[in-house]
Amino acid sequence: MSNKTIWTAVCGQSDLIPNSGICALVNNIQIALFYVQKEQSVFAIANHDPFSQANVLSRGLIGSKGDDLYVASPVYKQHFCLKSGRCLDDENTNIQAWPARIENGQVQVFF
Repeated sequence: MSNKTIWTAVCGQSDLIPNSGICALVNNIQIALFYVQKEQSVFAIANHDPFSQANVLSRGLIGSKGDDLYVASPVYKQHFCLKSGRCLDDENTNIQAWPARIENGQVQVFF
């Protein structure tokens, strides 16, 4: 039987910190979850920073550049798009990003 991609409950909406990040372990992968209050949206990206080789992106600061919402790594300050995982400072670097939503008070990530 093949692996299916499904919406996976990760935490409760009350666990989120507005305009900040938290880390969750899902399927043995550290995920950084960001709740952007102004947009009423939650974003899920890999917590691993490829530049510092540390699991720290959930501790980064949220900002925006044009239409891109990003998190700035707390180590070397590279900016990663919250929607796509694209590094805004290095076109050759991307991190994993997953669709995320809030359903019935639960944060769900599409894995």
